[in-house]
Amino acid sequence: MADQSSNHSVSSAKEGMLTYCYLLLYIALSSGQIFFNKWVLSSKEINFPYPLGLTLLHMTFSSVLCFVLTKVLKILKVEEGMTLEIYTTSVIPIGAMFAMTLWLGNTAYLYISVAFAQMLKAVMPVAVFILGVAAGLEVMSMRMLMIMSVISFGVLVASYGEININWIGVVYQMGGVVGEALRLIFMEIFVRKKGLKLNPISMMYYVSPCSALCLLIPWIFLEKPKMDAQGAWSFQPLVLTLNSICTFALNLSVFLVIQHTSALTIRVAGVVKDWVVVLLSAILFADTKLTLINIFGYAIAIAGVAAYNNFKLKKEVTRATGSDNNPSSSQIPTTK
Repeated sequence: MADQSSNHSVSSAKEGMLTYCYLLLYIALSSGQIFFNKWVLSSKEINFPYPLGLTLLHMTFSSVLCFVLTKVLKILKVEEGMTLEIYTTSVIPIGAMFAMTLWLGNTAYLYISVAFAQMLKAVMPVAVFILGVAAGLEVMSMRMLMIMSVISFGVLVASYGEININWIGVVYQMGGVVGEALRLIFMEIFVRKKGLKLNPISMMYYVSPCSALCLLIPWIFLEKPKMDAQGAWSFQPLVLTLNSICTFALNLSVFLVIQHTSALTIRVAGVVKDWVVVLLSAILFADTKLTLINIFGYAIAIAGVAAYNNFKLKKEVTRATGSDNNPSSSQIPTTK
């Protein structure tokens, strides 16, 4: 009996350690990728100031690697249930918004610091909620209005404290926030209305080629002429391949964290990652100068984000409990 208890304790300890390792991997990769992208886009050594081109490279690399892993090596499995109707009405809008988010978000790094970009991203729940209400997915309430006001006030205070504010960068970053909010709304409609739930690998397999195509068209008109004008393309294969591998590894780490933890854990890890990025960027990049007003405003916004996450999780738990109590009302997924 004592041996069984001892084995159970060892097993629980190992599982706990593994979970912490996945969380640390996610925080390290997520933070590292932001710094890596900033360095590639703005450093004189790499000399690759093409956010569209970089994002297009990421999506093309992800498409090829997903195909190799699922269809050639067959290490991972793509879930079935995808139809042409679902692809055209759901996957294409998600892919287009994902492309828009990455393109505009990466472009913002050319104009504003990583820390300030991260502070502006804190307004994401506000954009998601407003668009959710417009789409009929969310219901306006006094509590949510208070939470949205706290987040907005915090972001405004953080922006007021920014010394080197560049409005072009702010517009690009806010455009990226709107794109991400629309992507999340489309994802929710995709799951609720279509009843199809895909794991992240399957989602990447379907979405990446669509995003790559959406990025290819503007790249041909906006960035390719600039790259051609330089003569020989400034292209460092080793650095850009490593950057693309890190992007793919980040997506896989999200998959591992979601698989081994809860929705609350991934959201808490996201908040920790945001603070890591803000504080580390002040050390790593010369264009980042944090003020007390910056930090105070960001702390207010993060408190609002934490309240929003808590509210959403309680709502999800209530919905899940209701579904369990009334199985006939729950959606029947089309996947096995």
